[in-house]
Amino acid sequence: MERAAFTSFVILADMRTGSNALEEKLNGFDRVMSYGEVFNPHFIGGAGKTELLGISLEAREKDPAAMLSRMRKATDGLAGFRLFSDHDPRAFQLCMEDTTCAKIVLTRNPADSYVSLKIARATGQWWLGDLKTARSAKAQFDAAEFEAYIEGLKRWQSAIQRGLQTSGQTAFHIHYDDLADRQIIEGIAGFLGAGAGRGKPPRRGKVQNPKPLSEKVTNFKEMERSLAARDPFELDRLPIYEPVRGPNVPAFVTASKAPLLFMPIKGARDDQLRQWLAALDDKAPDELETGHSQKTLRRWLRQTRPHTVFSVIAHPLERAHTAFCRHILPGGAEPYPAIRDALVRNYKLELPQSADDAGYDAKAHRAALGRFLAFLQGNLGGQTSVRVDGAWASQTAILQAMAQIAIPERLLRADRLAEDLSAIAKLHGASAPDLAAVPEFRIGLKDIYDAELEKLAQKAYRRDYIMFGFKTWTIGR
Repeated sequence: MERAAFTSFVILADMRTGSNALEEKLNGFDRVMSYGEVFNPHFIGGAGKTELLGISLEAREKDPAAMLSRMRKATDGLAGFRLFSDHDPRAFQLCMEDTTCAKIVLTRNPADSYVSLKIARATGQWWLGDLKTARSAKAQFDAAEFEAYIEGLKRWQSAIQRGLQTSGQTAFHIHYDDLADRQIIEGIAGFLGAGAGRGKPPRRGKVQNPKPLSEKVTNFKEMERSLAARDPFELDRLPIYEPVRGPNVPAFVTASKAPLLFMPIKGARDDQLRQWLAALDDKAPDELETGHSQKTLRRWLRQTRPHTVFSVIAHPLERAHTAFCRHILPGGAEPYPAIRDALVRNYKLELPQSADDAGYDAKAHRAALGRFLAFLQGNLGGQTSVRVDGAWASQTAILQAMAQIAIPERLLRADRLAEDLSAIAKLHGASAPDLAAVPEFRIGLKDIYDAELEKLAQKAYRRDYIMFGFKTWTIGR
């Protein structure tokens, strides 16, 4: 399939990446006109400018789409502009949604761009037209500042990558070091579908700081040590193969008397909490307010003030055991027969024929739970054909999904529920009801716990152990 011709373009870059130089080179082609930083929050196009093509800064703020439309209509050829991470996010969204807008992604070694940015801020010189007006300064490297700078670049590049991937688009990627390569610049022109160049593109801007980093940084040795300690390949990064989840808003529970919103995590004392909320409201558990849509939930959040939004997390091993007993073992409260059959058939899980099978003892239960935990490691790692059910999905993934709608201001731990719930009730002038006892399974975790089960749980739920600081499970939690 032939792609549609581009009608505009955007240079996705950031400060001190060479975007001025790239823009000058592209403007040397017949059908290309790049208008600068059109969506900079402080000006339009260039420093001090408050109007472009008859559109004022105020009008651009009100309607960024109108600014984009005006550029396209006013340009004989391809209209473009430079867009940075701190520019109007609405413009970024509009461009990413427009498949006729070509994307050029410009990057630079972050150590170089960081130092260049520090020097530009120190001298106040962001562009150099002639060496005789050059101002000089040295940069002071700050490790924490550099780390924050890197994280900002990562967020920006991730947003660009995701925007391209989800819309099925591709971009022309160019590095700062490629800006002097005439053939690569002509390659961009070919990508855009631009006309021939007007001879050699004019180069008004000059390289500002051509010296090596060692001569531009006052504490270069410290910078070297700090960069050497970094993990450029992110070898310590936790790989995430678990599917992105929806927030599951219908499962959220609101009390009718107390201004409380409970966001349940399956298997993390969720039944116990529903009973507690019902007692607080002097109602039966099935009379609690559930089944919310995003619209009704937002209405509740607006109308119920002040309110407390909370959730509960449980130890990963305890929660996995709960899921196993509730959904996989015969006789469980909420059986998943299809998944159970798949586990027996494909993952060598040995289960009793019925709940009261006398031959199924603690030893057999321990072995079965171990196999289930091994399955969970593969399941959460995207290595099985079985769905990642909410009963055993990582609590990290579930909370991230919930945060799309509402962020729990209080994250309670299952082993401290009574005191934490009492504090929440007291906050809203209510008397906390007693917390119902946790139902015990025929063979409890305390009957089979050992270090090997803990290791298996840590392998399956590494993110949860790290994110929430879980230690080894102890009897009596």
